[in-house]
Amino acid sequence: MRARSVLVVAAASACVMLPATSAFAGTGPAPSPGKQSLTARSTAPSEAGNPMSVKAQAAGVCSDAYQIGATAYINRSGAHVASVKQFYSPKCKANYGYVWVWQSFRDKIKDYDVSTGVYSYARDEVVGQDWWKATNSQEFWSLPADTVKECTAAIGTLRAPGDPVPGQATTAKRC
Repeated sequence: MRARSVLVVAAASACVMLPATSAFAGTGPAPSPGKQSLTARSTAPSEAGNPMSVKAQAAGVCSDAYQIGATAYINRSGAHVASVKQFYSPKCKANYGYVWVWQSFRDKIKDYDVSTGVYSYARDEVVGQDWWKATNSQEFWSLPADTVKECTAAIGTLRAPGDPVPGQATTAKRC
Protein backbone atom coordinates (compact mmCIF):
# COMPACT_ATOMS: atom_id res chain seq x y z
CA MET A 1 0.00 0.00 0.00
CA ARG A 2 2.85 2.39 0.84
CA ALA A 3 4.44 1.85 -2.61
CA ARG A 4 1.12 2.72 -4.28
CA SER A 5 0.85 5.97 -2.26
CA VAL A 6 4.39 6.93 -3.27
CA LEU A 7 3.58 6.31 -6.95
CA VAL A 8 0.40 8.42 -6.75
CA VAL A 9 2.29 11.29 -5.12
CA ALA A 10 5.11 11.03 -7.68
CA ALA A 11 2.66 11.05 -10.60
CA ALA A 12 0.78 14.03 -9.20
CA SER A 13 4.04 15.91 -8.66
CA ALA A 14 5.13 15.21 -12.25
CA CYS A 15 1.83 16.58 -13.60
CA VAL A 16 2.25 19.77 -11.61
CA MET A 17 5.65 20.33 -13.22
CA LEU A 18 4.32 19.97 -16.78
CA PRO A 19 3.13 23.19 -18.44
CA ALA A 20 -0.63 23.35 -18.99
CA THR A 21 -0.39 25.35 -22.21
CA SER A 22 2.15 26.25 -24.83
CA ALA A 23 3.98 29.55 -24.75
CA PHE A 24 3.48 31.72 -27.80
CA ALA A 25 5.19 34.85 -29.11
CA GLY A 26 3.00 37.13 -27.03
CA THR A 27 3.25 35.26 -23.76
CA GLY A 28 5.67 35.56 -20.93
CA PRO A 29 6.02 37.54 -17.77
CA ALA A 30 4.91 41.14 -17.91
CA PRO A 31 7.22 43.80 -16.50
CA SER A 32 6.78 44.59 -12.83
CA PRO A 33 3.91 47.00 -12.04
CA GLY A 34 6.40 49.68 -11.00
CA LYS A 35 8.16 49.55 -14.36
CA GLN A 36 4.86 49.61 -16.27
CA SER A 37 3.59 52.65 -14.43
CA LEU A 38 6.79 54.63 -15.01
CA THR A 39 6.53 54.09 -18.77
CA ALA A 40 2.78 54.74 -18.81
CA ARG A 41 3.18 58.22 -17.31
CA SER A 42 5.51 59.50 -20.02
CA THR A 43 4.87 60.11 -23.70
CA ALA A 44 8.56 60.66 -24.48
CA PRO A 45 10.19 58.32 -26.99
CA SER A 46 12.96 56.16 -25.57
CA GLU A 47 15.52 53.59 -26.60
CA ALA A 48 13.68 51.10 -24.38
CA GLY A 49 10.48 51.69 -26.37
CA ASN A 50 7.56 53.65 -24.95
CA PRO A 51 4.13 52.48 -26.19
CA MET A 52 2.68 55.83 -25.09
CA SER A 53 4.94 57.93 -27.37
CA VAL A 54 3.33 59.96 -30.15
CA LYS A 55 4.76 57.68 -32.86
CA ALA A 56 3.68 54.51 -31.05
CA GLN A 57 0.14 55.82 -30.69
CA ALA A 58 0.07 56.88 -34.37
CA ALA A 59 1.06 53.30 -35.32
CA GLY A 60 -1.74 51.84 -33.21
CA VAL A 61 0.44 50.41 -30.44
CA CYS A 62 -1.61 49.52 -27.37
CA SER A 63 -0.55 51.30 -24.20
CA ASP A 64 0.10 48.07 -22.26
CA ALA A 65 2.69 46.75 -24.75
CA TYR A 66 6.00 45.59 -23.31
CA GLN A 67 9.21 44.13 -24.72
CA ILE A 68 9.42 40.37 -25.15
CA GLY A 69 12.72 38.64 -25.81
CA ALA A 70 16.15 40.15 -26.15
CA THR A 71 17.20 43.20 -28.15
CA ALA A 72 18.95 42.74 -31.52
CA TYR A 73 21.27 45.29 -33.17
CA ILE A 74 21.70 46.59 -36.69
CA ASN A 75 25.40 47.09 -37.42
CA ARG A 76 27.11 49.29 -40.00
CA SER A 77 30.88 49.34 -40.50
CA GLY A 78 31.30 47.18 -37.41
CA ALA A 79 29.33 49.42 -35.03
CA HIS A 80 25.80 49.26 -33.61
CA VAL A 81 23.63 51.89 -35.31
CA ALA A 82 20.12 50.80 -34.26
CA SER A 83 18.26 48.55 -31.82
CA VAL A 84 15.46 46.14 -32.81
CA LYS A 85 12.91 44.89 -30.28
CA GLN A 86 9.65 42.95 -30.25
CA PHE A 87 6.73 44.11 -28.13
CA TYR A 88 3.51 42.37 -27.04
CA SER A 89 0.18 43.79 -25.88
CA PRO A 90 -1.98 41.48 -23.74
CA LYS A 91 -4.95 43.85 -24.05
CA CYS A 92 -4.88 44.03 -27.85
CA LYS A 93 -3.37 40.57 -28.40
CA ALA A 94 -0.87 41.96 -30.91
CA ASN A 95 2.88 42.01 -31.48
CA TYR A 96 4.91 44.97 -32.74
CA GLY A 97 8.35 45.51 -34.20
CA TYR A 98 10.38 48.45 -32.91
CA VAL A 99 13.52 50.17 -34.22
CA TRP A 100 15.48 52.84 -32.35
CA VAL A 101 18.20 54.56 -34.42
CA TRP A 102 21.18 55.53 -32.30
CA GLN A 103 22.06 59.21 -32.03
CA SER A 104 25.68 58.61 -33.13
CA PHE A 105 24.37 57.34 -36.50
CA ARG A 106 21.83 60.16 -36.83
CA ASP A 107 24.55 62.76 -36.21
CA LYS A 108 26.54 61.46 -39.22
CA ILE A 109 23.90 60.23 -41.67
CA LYS A 110 20.87 62.15 -42.85
CA ASP A 111 17.84 60.86 -44.72
CA TYR A 112 18.12 57.08 -44.25
CA ASP A 113 15.47 54.42 -44.95
CA VAL A 114 13.99 52.27 -42.15
CA SER A 115 11.51 49.42 -41.91
CA THR A 116 10.20 47.24 -39.10
CA GLY A 117 7.67 44.47 -38.64
CA VAL A 118 7.07 41.06 -37.07
CA TYR A 119 8.27 37.97 -38.91
CA SER A 120 5.83 35.03 -38.68
CA TYR A 121 7.57 31.65 -38.96
CA ALA A 122 4.19 29.98 -39.65
CA ARG A 123 3.40 32.27 -42.60
CA ASP A 124 7.00 32.86 -43.73
CA GLU A 125 6.27 36.57 -44.07
CA VAL A 126 6.68 39.88 -42.28
CA VAL A 127 3.39 41.03 -40.73
CA GLY A 128 2.53 44.61 -39.74
CA GLN A 129 5.54 45.95 -41.61
CA ASP A 130 5.90 49.67 -42.15
CA TRP A 131 8.55 51.66 -44.08
CA TRP A 132 9.98 55.15 -43.89
CA LYS A 133 12.03 56.65 -46.73
CA ALA A 134 14.54 59.49 -46.45
CA THR A 135 13.91 60.13 -42.75
CA ASN A 136 16.04 61.36 -39.87
CA SER A 137 13.65 60.20 -37.15
CA GLN A 138 14.83 58.04 -34.28
CA GLU A 139 11.81 55.94 -33.23
CA PHE A 140 9.89 53.52 -35.48
CA TRP A 141 6.97 51.19 -34.63
CA SER A 142 5.41 48.59 -36.89
CA LEU A 143 1.69 48.30 -37.31
CA PRO A 144 -0.06 45.76 -35.03
CA ALA A 145 0.65 42.16 -36.06
CA ASP A 146 -1.95 39.48 -35.33
CA THR A 147 0.74 36.88 -34.62
CA VAL A 148 0.36 36.12 -30.91
CA LYS A 149 -0.31 32.40 -31.45
CA GLU A 150 2.64 32.01 -33.85
CA CYS A 151 6.40 31.82 -33.47
CA THR A 152 7.72 35.29 -34.30
CA ALA A 153 10.71 37.60 -34.34
CA ALA A 154 10.90 41.37 -34.79
CA ILE A 155 12.83 42.51 -37.84
CA GLY A 156 14.28 45.92 -38.59
CA THR A 157 16.23 47.35 -41.50
CA LEU A 158 18.25 50.54 -41.93
CA ARG A 159 19.78 51.76 -45.20
CA ALA A 160 22.00 54.80 -45.48
CA PRO A 161 22.27 56.69 -48.78
CA GLY A 162 24.78 54.97 -51.05
CA ASP A 163 24.47 51.58 -49.34
CA PRO A 164 23.34 49.04 -51.94
CA VAL A 165 21.41 46.97 -49.38
CA PRO A 166 20.07 47.76 -45.92
CA GLY A 167 21.60 46.49 -42.73
CA GLN A 168 19.15 44.40 -40.79
CA ALA A 169 18.64 42.60 -37.51
CA THR A 170 16.14 40.08 -36.27
CA THR A 171 15.37 39.29 -32.66
CA ALA A 172 15.50 35.66 -31.52
CA LYS A 173 12.63 33.35 -32.44
CA ARG A 174 9.88 33.60 -29.85
CA CYS A 175 7.34 30.77 -29.51
